[in-house]
Amino acid sequence: MKRISVMAAAALLSAACTVSAACTVEDDPEREAAGACDAGLTSALSRWADAGFSGTLVIDGGGLDCRAAFGLADEESGTANTDETVFGIGSVSKAFTAAAVLDLVDAGTFTIDDRAGDLLPGLGGPAAEATVEQLLLHTSGIEGSHGEDHRPLDRDEAIEALSGLESAFAPGGEFLYSNAGYSLLALIVDEQSGSSYREYMDEEILTLPGGHVGGFWDGEPTAPGPRAIGYAQGEPAPETGGFAGPHWAMAGNGDLAMTAAELGAWTAALFAGEVVSPAAVDMLRSTGFDNGDGTTEIPGWVSVGPDLFGVPVITASGGGGGDTGHNAVAAWLPETGTTITVASNTDGVVAGELLEAIAPALINGEAIPAPEGHPEVDPAELQAREGVYTIDSGSAFTVTAAGDGLTVAADGADAAAAVFASDDFTTEDVAAHETALLALLDGETDAGREERAALERDLGPITGLELAGTAVEDGELRTYVRISGADYDELAWYALGDHGEIGAVALGAEAPAFTLVPAGEGEYRQADFTGAGEGFTVSFEDDRMTVDGPAGSVEAHRAD
Repeated sequence: MKRISVMAAAALLSAACTVSAACTVEDDPEREAAGACDAGLTSALSRWADAGFSGTLVIDGGGLDCRAAFGLADEESGTANTDETVFGIGSVSKAFTAAAVLDLVDAGTFTIDDRAGDLLPGLGGPAAEATVEQLLLHTSGIEGSHGEDHRPLDRDEAIEALSGLESAFAPGGEFLYSNAGYSLLALIVDEQSGSSYREYMDEEILTLPGGHVGGFWDGEPTAPGPRAIGYAQGEPAPETGGFAGPHWAMAGNGDLAMTAAELGAWTAALFAGEVVSPAAVDMLRSTGFDNGDGTTEIPGWVSVGPDLFGVPVITASGGGGGDTGHNAVAAWLPETGTTITVASNTDGVVAGELLEAIAPALINGEAIPAPEGHPEVDPAELQAREGVYTIDSGSAFTVTAAGDGLTVAADGADAAAAVFASDDFTTEDVAAHETALLALLDGETDAGREERAALERDLGPITGLELAGTAVEDGELRTYVRISGADYDELAWYALGDHGEIGAVALGAEAPAFTLVPAGEGEYRQADFTGAGEGFTVSFEDDRMTVDGPAGSVEAHRAD
């Protein structure tokens, strides 16, 4: 459950009010309009659909009503995305949880200064010392996960797991994004509201003056309507809403689903004081933690000040990750009451990436750029590049033809290093991440010993750990490690938090893969829909593959 850049949402909203004309997207079974939209905007977005965006975009307010849907909700059946397609909204669910908490605070049930331990019987450890406000703002200091997404976790187990989480810092002084903190808030709603968490959300938070929006991705009350199937690396995501629960691992932090239009309507209603009282909205907007970069954490949202973009923007975003294959963003422009919501169901161009790509042009009043074109290429040429290319160290690249480009999987530390390119992380960041992970898996900390014990319970005694490289995926560093035992050899990746805690992990992982698009005779570049041209390039000559990137040039050879 991660948030996208707030710059992208702010830029799009800043320009949205210039769009006024109506049109219909061209008649295409894989790309159809869900409603009225500016012809120029629709045409530009259609090109991004060609590049891989699949989902729905809705802009409303400020004299604008723009809805557009692209791609397929179900590739097998050929069902197109429409404005009625339901998506898992991931971490945007936190905005709804925060609304429920502030609704109860406004009713006098408890205060934002109350300790969690005083509101939830049985809660212990550092989590019990955190206040409601600190949990809302991710400043409680609690670190780690209390449960695995889409795995059974009942109420008592959740309280026990939360009680066992450690603290990274004294509550209130720093920021540390916490899914566990929002599940704790859901438990407080469950305990203090007089009804269950799900009942309260359904009856008090998802109900608007004009009707009801959404529901839960898994379990009851479910979000009604046709659902998009998520896709990751071309394969259907495993979680389509059938997980029976108990659901406390994702409760409050990423469990809701709805259409992009419903998310936009709820966002507008929230800030209009129609979901919670105007006093509760005032509390939401005035309760904050200054990030020191022009943005402020507020309950369930991020507030972007006018100094950055000329207009204030409030945004929430998040992805459902590989389990659901969905990504969503919601934003509100206070000066005009404009809302924008985007949801996507593939990893070709996710909702957040689309905004990142088109934001600079929008904020400068320019035409939305098209994704860089792909030169004409003979499919036979792509197939001729396929194979396993090995570096002298033993690391290898597996090259396969994919559409009108190539997919390269980097297996091994040297292969991953050769294709590592990032504007956000340095080679020093990578080295530190890898060192911290090895120390953790070697059992040098309590958390590390617990993780190693858990691995050995699942896999058997560990006899070897070998770094397999680090890549930037979904905006975070992921270090791959090969874990071996007497009768197994597993590839896993780990993402660590700012304080060395495990942020995410995947066992049985595939080697990190990258998409290449043709760039000339025998040459390919890393796909970059923003047109920045950053990353690495690859050239082929006979059975030799040369990778040129920030780390230098590496040659690999294809076996006969």
